[in-house]
Amino acid sequence: MDIILASNSPRRKEILESLGYKFRIAPADIDENIDLTGERLVCELAKRKALRIYNYNKDSIVIGSDTIVYYNGKVYNKPKSEEECYFMLKSLSGKTHEVITGVYIANPFEPISFFEKAYVTFRELTDEEIYNYIKTKEPFDKAGGYAIQGVGNSLVESYKGDLYTIIGLPKDLVNSHLKRLLNR
Repeated sequence: MDIILASNSPRRKEILESLGYKFRIAPADIDENIDLTGERLVCELAKRKALRIYNYNKDSIVIGSDTIVYYNGKVYNKPKSEEECYFMLKSLSGKTHEVITGVYIANPFEPISFFEKAYVTFRELTDEEIYNYIKTKEPFDKAGGYAIQGVGNSLVESYKGDLYTIIGLPKDLVNSHLKRLLNR
């Protein structure tokens, strides 16, 4: 059965490749401005992405995923400017925030929807550290304005939970669902 990743994320692609699956990429263009937060937001966005591609590929398994950084009741999306990135990183400095990844797997058998949470604690960051990190340009396509698997790891004091959830695709859960679907 054909597997399709409804994402253009290089990180999600690498995670799925590391599981050994053959798949193709078909990024889903959806409106991400919806009035939800937290788990409901990531699950709905993952579902919309997967179904956008599945509607044209009904004999396939389509994986949609979305990741947010969530702190103090606020969603931290990908920063659109250096100022917004600075504000995000400064407000997360010295604090613990949630990273929530939602996954929706559309397929001919049964829809699968789930989310995973992890918790990331930042060190106390100086303005200089924040500005130096922003200069790397790494933060601009990352939820919350940082990449734990990249240079942004230097901002992190600790994390609890699955690293792959923080990166953008809960590897073990996705793998177990794919194995079950492919063995039907």
